[in-house]
Amino acid sequence: MSWTAIPDEIEDQPIDGPLVATVDAPLSVSQLVIGGGVLSNQYNTDDHLESTVPLRVVRLAFRYGIRTIDTSIYYGPSELVLGKALQAIKEEFPRSSYQIMTKCGRVSANEFNYHPDAIRDSVKRSLERLQTDYLDTVYLHDTEFVCTPVGHAPGDSSAALKDKMADFGLAHGQESKVHGDGDQQILDAFATLRELKEQGIIKKIGITGYPLPTLLRLALLILHNPPYEPVDVILSYSHLSLQNSTFLQFGPELLGRAKVGQLLTASPFSMGLLTAALPPWHPSPEPLRQAAAKARAEVDGLPNVALGYAIRKCGGVYPLVTGFSKMSEVHECVGVWREIMAGGKESEGRLEKEEKVMGIFEESGFKDWSWASP
Repeated sequence: MSWTAIPDEIEDQPIDGPLVATVDAPLSVSQLVIGGGVLSNQYNTDDHLESTVPLRVVRLAFRYGIRTIDTSIYYGPSELVLGKALQAIKEEFPRSSYQIMTKCGRVSANEFNYHPDAIRDSVKRSLERLQTDYLDTVYLHDTEFVCTPVGHAPGDSSAALKDKMADFGLAHGQESKVHGDGDQQILDAFATLRELKEQGIIKKIGITGYPLPTLLRLALLILHNPPYEPVDVILSYSHLSLQNSTFLQFGPELLGRAKVGQLLTASPFSMGLLTAALPPWHPSPEPLRQAAAKARAEVDGLPNVALGYAIRKCGGVYPLVTGFSKMSEVHECVGVWREIMAGGKESEGRLEKEEKVMGIFEESGFKDWSWASP
């Protein structure tokens, strides 16, 4: 399909107002990041993904100043869809005008391959699928499934910063300890990304995962083993939401103690927990599902409330990754960002709604509760 055949209607135009700002160095990414996970069959049909809608969504987000994309080789057709979209809009948005962040190491739901050759092949494949000759950031994807298990269990993970530090491998003096073959796989795979960074194929390298104690332990492990350099960037998800905000406790440790260059957080809706309909595959236990259903029933506009909370807590310091399936979601997200961050008037009762939702999770015993992963 040619560029002239792609619709460019009123809904494709940004509403007048401030553009989404960028965070300060070192990455200088936009405060909001396009989440490529929704460009997969986990969230959308083939018909939707093959239509012009994903392209128009990306173009609209770019027009609003959201100039960073997060994706993964694991997200099925996501990189292919994005590659085609970015080629189609390259006259309006050349490669230098946006950043691409992708991931390697996770092949499928139950398959991981962190072997150095597999990491190189994955990066090469991402370059081809995204139709680019460099990547701004590449992460090791879902590191908790590969590293040696140390301490993680369901519950409030903030205990790992208090009296349970040694149990999670976070006590002072434990930083350089390789707990097993899984940890060595992390170090070897990260060393491979470092080689690709030195070649100029990748600009920044990082790790992702769900359990925050594991992300902190691995960041310390990488820092305290040769060549003793910190992780450039870490992406956490589902830990800065109305249900679980423990990311705010781990952030200072990751930035200070582990010297991580930049933190990002994803999934303000906690993988659909705080949306209008909970995905059937969601990992939450039944009592947490019931609490979310109660919040959904008692708080009008829960997704909007959840998004505003996450944007406020990110504070323009932590970029927030959130997915858009249609253009109306881009308009709404930017509207909330402007309301919270750009001097707009906050919706009536927003803070009260946030408190009510958090109270429901508190009452259920699942506030700041993390499920097991893996």
